[in-house]
Amino acid sequence: MSDTIPEKVLAYESFLNETLREDLRKLLEQQDKLYGQIAEYLQLKTVIERIKDADYTKDELKTKVDIGCNFYVQANVPDASRIYVSVGFGFFVEFKMEEALRFIGKKTARLNEQVEKTSKDVAKVKAHIKLVMEVSDLVKTSVIVMKIVTNILGVILYLLHQVTL
Repeated sequence: MSDTIPEKVLAYESFLNETLREDLRKLLEQQDKLYGQIAEYLQLKTVIERIKDADYTKDELKTKVDIGCNFYVQANVPDASRIYVSVGFGFFVEFKMEEALRFIGKKTARLNEQVEKTSKDVAKVKAHIKLVMEVSDLVKTSVIVMKIVTNILGVILYLLHQVTL
């Protein structure tokens, strides 16, 4: 019996390190990606609202565009009443400003639902990790207790044998 207990402890620790911690890492990466998408849509919402408030929709708009790695180029937008918005899978849709704001509201709501689901999944995996760690500690503790009990029984048997002689 005592030969299989260390194997069980190793199996628990292997499951913990190879499966549960990897699942947690993937879920946290997914959650970070969702938060990044939400931030981008909220930033776009702010830009659209500023364009609407400044009433740039009727005139040509001069702006700077980030082309990557914080390199900006000057851009002229002849008609700022419409905007192209990424809707996913590499597709962009042309929206009027009001339509874009409605889309962004729906998209961020859906992304927030995904974040909520991912957060629940993260909590479940963390609970599983804690449970496996506690079971592993319990098994280790029971091995120590069994060794102590075995030693005590050995001493008792020795003393009983000495008394009977």
